Amino acid sequence: MDLFFSYLIYFVLFSVSLAIIHLANSRLSSSSSKLPPGTTGWPVIGEILEFAFAARTGKPERFINDRMKKYSPEVFRTSLMGENMAVVCGAAGNRFLFSNEDKLVSSWWPSLMKKILYSPSLFDNPPKEDLMRPSSSVHEFLKPEALKHYAEIMDMMARKHVDMYWNSKKEVKVYPLSKKYTFDLSCRLFMNIEDPQSVAKISDGFDRIMAGFISLPINIPGTAFNHAIKARNNLHKEMGEIIRKRKRELTESSRDSDSPALDLLSRMLLMNLDENIEVPSEIEVTTRITSMILASHETTSTAITFALWYLAEFPDVYDAVLKEQMEIAKSKGAEELLNWNDIQKMKYSWNVARESMRLASPSHGTFREAIADFTYAGFTIPKGWKIHCSVHSTHKNPEYFPDPEKFDPSRFEGKGPPPYTFVPFGGGPHMCLGKEYARMEILVIIYHVVTRFKLEKVNPNEKITYNPAPTPVNGLPVRLHPHQM
Repeated sequence: MDLFFSYLIYFVLFSVSLAIIHLANSRLSSSSSKLPPGTTGWPVIGEILEFAFAARTGKPERFINDRMKKYSPEVFRTSLMGENMAVVCGAAGNRFLFSNEDKLVSSWWPSLMKKILYSPSLFDNPPKEDLMRPSSSVHEFLKPEALKHYAEIMDMMARKHVDMYWNSKKEVKVYPLSKKYTFDLSCRLFMNIEDPQSVAKISDGFDRIMAGFISLPINIPGTAFNHAIKARNNLHKEMGEIIRKRKRELTESSRDSDSPALDLLSRMLLMNLDENIEVPSEIEVTTRITSMILASHETTSTAITFALWYLAEFPDVYDAVLKEQMEIAKSKGAEELLNWNDIQKMKYSWNVARESMRLASPSHGTFREAIADFTYAGFTIPKGWKIHCSVHSTHKNPEYFPDPEKFDPSRFEGKGPPPYTFVPFGGGPHMCLGKEYARMEILVIIYHVVTRFKLEKVNPNEKITYNPAPTPVNGLPVRLHPHQM
């Protein structure tokens, strides 16, 4: 059961009481306000059914495009996840939203996510900062200057991953292997954990948490939501032990936060020790690390999956990527690892990955909350409303991308697409900080797969569904044809 249908069922269960609140709030709205055109659908349920249907059929852009045509190409009103929501559309809408971060809008997360990720103590004593937003130590970790030191680690892990799970296989499923690769890498770079048993134990907790995100939010024994809460508690306990052990190690070794290739957890703990600031609790540190893994793991594994999807589908594109990657491979010694400069040479491969993200974006877009009443395109967006910036209003819009369904990496050559039209990483002050991290992670695994194998789809007509990210319904099984060296 996917996220959207789960919300639908939840809303139906509580429709009577929430409908009363909805109607009361509607009467309180100022009749003089010119709200965006559109409909909020049924009380409480809103338009979640229509949104879910479009996603399940693999065409989530239909929900956006139909309403842009019917109401306005600039902004329309809807109701999703129990919230009044304005959807801003097109490059102009993206630019407006991204340029007004922390002025008119701020980050917003569905309440279900926080109920699962945040322990009760964080609701009783709220932290001063949003733990789902990157801290200063995360900023430092994700700077290109710092990422340069992680290229060799990524390469070692990608090489090991392909050796273990791809070599000597005639057929593999790309999607689950992509998820394993990105999760193993997150554990290593975020927490310096490589032991397979420890990684598997943490991975099981994350799997239960992810299942909780697409479940009924009812906390009774036996439900997926209850399993997610228990997994969070166990994960906090497990990571609390890791944090205490790491603190002892850092104190004894006297390492500093400027050390190259230092994992994120160690950086966070050292910065807390070095600076004259209030030290966050173990639960706060754990929540930040958990949020980072969730953000990087799911989206990047989806991006890798669909990059390989299109490489298996278009032989000419594959050949061009292979040529680029083999030129790099030939410049390396037998055991020499990839470095930052090698990754900068993978320009065409990155265009392929970006075109894959245009056609199958790992996320639907970004969500914000209005922190003040404001006007956009002649319409009033009331304070407290949620705003959705959807990739689907631009990524397949022929105004910005001619012949939008065609896979064409050349779109990203030269100056590339018009500003604010290609937004898988968001934009503005809160553009995804992990963009460069994701780029490295994607390109390194492409290098190791393409230089060893030619890919053939087992099912050329495999369907894509959204749950909520694009997902091959069969996990993208491919046949591996090793290169004859």
